[in-house]
Amino acid sequence: MNLVITILTITTALSLVLATVSFWLPQMNPDAEKLSPYECGFDPLGSARLPFSLRFFLVAILFLLFDLEIALLLPLPWGDQLYNPAGTFFWATAVLILLTLGLIYEWTQGGLEWAE
Repeated sequence: MNLVITILTITTALSLVLATVSFWLPQMNPDAEKLSPYECGFDPLGSARLPFSLRFFLVAILFLLFDLEIALLLPLPWGDQLYNPAGTFFWATAVLILLTLGLIYEWTQGGLEWAE
């Protein structure tokens, strides 16, 4: 019981010290850009009809597509405990090959370039 009380005391004290330091340590230098509610780079008071680059959205969609592979492959280490682990690894490899081929295709087509 003494060990549990010691651990709780240390964790509580450490949490309080870190919380106090995090409030006193940072230097606040607010300016117009940081105080703006919009952080996307557009002027919130300007015209809503300004043209913007479609390539930005293309790269963002590609990032989301290739980033989803992490979510699909996260349970893979537990796949060896299934009834048919070879099938699980086969499908995981198929997903990785498909995504790699998609990345190679986008790279060769110039879909990952910011400027032409």
